[in-house]
Amino acid sequence: AMNRVQLLGRVGQDPVMRQVEGKNPVTIFSLATNEMWRTGDSELNQGGESATSGDISQKTTWHRISVFRPGLRDVTYQYVKKGSRIYVEGKIDYGEYTDKNNVRRQATTIIAGKEHHTEANLALLT
Repeated sequence: AMNRVQLLGRVGQDPVMRQVEGKNPVTIFSLATNEMWRTGDSELNQGGESATSGDISQKTTWHRISVFRPGLRDVTYQYVKKGSRIYVEGKIDYGEYTDKNNVRRQATTIIAGKEHHTEANLALLT
């Protein structure tokens, strides 16, 4: 079996570090990834190649990233900032939690194992 995620995107807000009593701290941030595509019909252009006419559509997906590894967690908290473009490798985790109104909720999180800060060429990995 394999559980591996690779994401390249921009950080949505400065990371926060949280610690639940009796557990190790975790650094958490959101990461936006974008998909772009052209809508409309395919046509053949003068060279006989396929060309697409239509509008360009875009979808942004937000991912919750959690960093537990001690060295990576601390470097992420210190150096990753809102707007940073980073590459994250990790695994996807599905969990449940109880919110402040005592309602059970589902949460999807990417548990980061490696990160690369692409803008400053700062490697945030093991």
